[in-house]
Amino acid sequence: MSDGTFLRYVALGDSQTEGVGDGDDTVGLRGWADRLAESLARERTDVLYANLAVRGRLAGQVRAEQLGPALALRPDLATVVAGVNDLLRPRFDVAATAGHLEAMFAALTGQGAHVATLTFPDVGRITPLARPLGPRVEALNERIRAAARRHGVTLVEASGHPVVTDPRLWSPDRLHAGPIGHARIAAAVAHALALPGSDDSWTRPLPPQVLPSGLAAVTAELRWAGSFLGPWLGRRLRGRSSGDDRRAKRPELLPVGAGPSRFVASRLEASCRPRARRWAGMGEKP
Repeated sequence: MSDGTFLRYVALGDSQTEGVGDGDDTVGLRGWADRLAESLARERTDVLYANLAVRGRLAGQVRAEQLGPALALRPDLATVVAGVNDLLRPRFDVAATAGHLEAMFAALTGQGAHVATLTFPDVGRITPLARPLGPRVEALNERIRAAARRHGVTLVEASGHPVVTDPRLWSPDRLHAGPIGHARIAAAVAHALALPGSDDSWTRPLPPQVLPSGLAAVTAELRWAGSFLGPWLGRRLRGRSSGDDRRAKRPELLPVGAGPSRFVASRLEASCRPRARRWAGMGEKP
């Protein structure tokens, strides 16, 4: 980037960057990276965008599978977001995970790309059963901060704002952002990059909400564990991943309006029209 304009954007990462939680495999996935690309394209219609992210990937897999193709695309903007799948594993190695992230930061910035990344929220504030993971999250965040400083990477401090753990930003599985969450992530990255029209509104809380308590809260936790935690643990025990046999949804640089992003956005808009009043009350566009 020489004049504040990004024309070749490449996204690397796992399910969050792929867009899981924002749409589905029938309608299609949109996600924060697609939304960020759309913001870039509002300023320049010649913006090209590729998304190499694949769900279930560990940081080392993102590096091994996506870094080479990303460098070959010669982006002037790249986002690198990975590591959550690592910290969910029993044998989490924070130094190795951060090392893979830093290697990607170094390679991409060394080629001239402007790189952006983000810190992760405390998952224990999203689901109580994940509270033991809090120290892991903070340890990884500290290393991401240090690596970002060393390589001049734009860092989105998503972890420091209470709104990021509001349940309404998350999908029912509590592992992936929902449409509001993906919109907030895109706005946060746009703000960190100082894109035209961006501001800090992504940090503002949603209207107050009455949360379940007592028996209702316990029932909700049990329902979540049965619907999402159990199947996730089952895949781990079988050595399976949600990303097995999946490929990047957008492996080539294409105009934003010519690729799947615009189609998915239009399908999602149509499916959300009956709920427009509820979304409007939250101050977000799904």
